[in-house]
Amino acid sequence: LLPYYPIKKILESDTSNPIRKILYQFIKGVAEVKSFDDMNRWLGLNEYPQDKTEGEGAYLIPRKDTLLEERMGFTLMQRKNALGFTHSCATCHSSNLFGKKVLGMTNRFPRANDYFVKGKKAFHAINEVTFSMVSNPTFAELQMLRETKNNLRFLEARKPTALGLDTSLAHVAISLSRRAKNEYADKNVQNALFPRKEILRTFVADSKPAPWWNAKYKNKWLLDGSVVSGNPILTNLLWNEIGRGTNLRNLEKWIDSNQNVIEELTTAVFASEAPRIVDFFDEDRFNVMKAIEGQRAFEKARCDRCHGTYKKAWELPQEELLNLSWQDRLKTIEVKYPESTPVKNVGTDPNRWMGMKSLLQLNDLAISKKHGIKVKLQEGYVPPPLEGIWARWPYLHNNSVPNLCALMTPPDSRPKTYYSGEALNPETDFDFECNGYPLADKTPQAWKKKLHLFDTRQSGLRNTGHYKGIFTDSEGNEILTPEEKKNLIHFLQTL
Repeated sequence: LLPYYPIKKILESDTSNPIRKILYQFIKGVAEVKSFDDMNRWLGLNEYPQDKTEGEGAYLIPRKDTLLEERMGFTLMQRKNALGFTHSCATCHSSNLFGKKVLGMTNRFPRANDYFVKGKKAFHAINEVTFSMVSNPTFAELQMLRETKNNLRFLEARKPTALGLDTSLAHVAISLSRRAKNEYADKNVQNALFPRKEILRTFVADSKPAPWWNAKYKNKWLLDGSVVSGNPILTNLLWNEIGRGTNLRNLEKWIDSNQNVIEELTTAVFASEAPRIVDFFDEDRFNVMKAIEGQRAFEKARCDRCHGTYKKAWELPQEELLNLSWQDRLKTIEVKYPESTPVKNVGTDPNRWMGMKSLLQLNDLAISKKHGIKVKLQEGYVPPPLEGIWARWPYLHNNSVPNLCALMTPPDSRPKTYYSGEALNPETDFDFECNGYPLADKTPQAWKKKLHLFDTRQSGLRNTGHYKGIFTDSEGNEILTPEEKKNLIHFLQTL
């Protein structure tokens, strides 16, 4: 938590400001930052909807009465007579989808981990006296800075291998290595200066932030189902605060006195909805008979074994269908997902689930035991419910597959590289037939930059798996024809 007004003054000052020079020394590669909005844009924060009223369903965006910085995930809060700023869950769990903002949807390009890497270096180098001279902080603001600089000693972060992924596992594990094994000895400077060895400093276990709307179907959480008990939102709060260098005594006191807040956050996450494709494309893009054939292909390939079953409105009696709009005829009216959340190893890159071994130590924390939070190492990943699957490109836990056509292609023939980009224009930034990123000559020229190049040949980014025994039988024969795969994609778009 950093003092808002002094940092604002520094960001908006001229380039001769010595503190500003220090900040820029450590944020090389970041576009010119002249305001909080510039910083938050670089961080990947989405703007609030232009319409000041709250939306509905998947597009419900709660609004505060006053916001000094109009981006989702930027938070201002008073503490000890000073106004501070921080960044919230919406940093990684909100998205812009063709002009509509969706809270709970994966942010395609979050830079939270890189933000911590750069921020720690910058504020470690900032001299308190110089800071006071150039920003004129109050005593309370200076005290806030001191507390944050102290907490930074117990924080360590890693930049993700590719834009669009995060390093949450590494961030938590290597931050824990800077604390004494007794969780409450978190002011032990010896550990902060000489952290324990931790494999996730170098081992790549990157993954993308998960969408919220799947949480309500599951009883194991995270992409690999490794959190087998405890409130997943409370677990997220605990891990995030470890990654911020928080004093765990203070965190436990906050949890004990804010059970209602945790309950409200949990309710909000479990009540979140997936966006529907019919909100973005006209009726002429959809063919109900083709989608019905896709549903049959879904059953033929036995996708329901892992991903659940989906009852569609088109299965209703004819007399009921007559009163439905074309959008409602494509609607999913019932989802049946396995009562016990499955975990499957279908040959996708194993680094992410293997990396959870470093977080088993969280089970030893008294705060985890008190709240029933337990981590269990899994071998594979959760085959997710498929609601809103159309909006979740690129695919697999590590973003290694750019669209559904590629997912239904043998791994050896999948693109080794592709360029990513924002979902701004549904006609140019999205391949409707393949559902996902446009490839080859259809890739927008503006995307073709090193930062947006995704290379599946890098460690942890393999695009293998999810094919043999899924799209082929035990002898390697294709289960679905090319036409059936096209129909299957069309069916999946309606979920």
